[in-house]
Amino acid sequence: MTPDSQTEAPASQCPPTPPRPAAEPAQGAAEPGNDALEQALKAAQDELDALKDQFLRAKAEAENVRRRAEEEAAKARKFAVEAMAQSLLPVKDSLEAALADSSGSIDALKTGVDLTLNQLRSAFERNRIVEIQPAAGERFDPTRHQAIASVASEQPPNTVVSVLQKGYVLAERTLRPALVTVAGPAEGSSPAQAS
Repeated sequence: MTPDSQTEAPASQCPPTPPRPAAEPAQGAAEPGNDALEQALKAAQDELDALKDQFLRAKAEAENVRRRAEEEAAKARKFAVEAMAQSLLPVKDSLEAALADSSGSIDALKTGVDLTLNQLRSAFERNRIVEIQPAAGERFDPTRHQAIASVASEQPPNTVVSVLQKGYVLAERTLRPALVTVAGPAEGSSPAQAS
């Protein structure tokens, strides 16, 4: 045996060689599968860019809406009393005219005060300010009434006996409670019976 023959294995022991591909694609030419992948990648990139653009536009629009809402809220707070102030201007004008009147007629002054009071009532109505003047015998309401005194009365306990000063409500919110006296427990009854 020759030294070269020692390294060669017998033909029956060699694994079969795999068949060679027919032709290698030339460098720079795309494989058919790569072309579809590149197109899919480009489509995904385009969609991503479009979604980024939509997101940025939506974010900017939301920021603009928030900013406009803040500006409108600030204006609303700043000018909240504008309608009320405009309603009160004629009342002030009437009061100034009454002070400027030099006729000395009590009847003219009384008529002027009545007209001015009607202007004020009208201003209150336009601005949803409502008087609180409970009737005698009405149940005491601590959210609308302020008890000044408890007096002995024939009325049931915790009912209004008299109104000392009217109260006012603005859109269901008490501006000033009505000052009232309330009926105390009936004489001769114990506090437990009164409740």
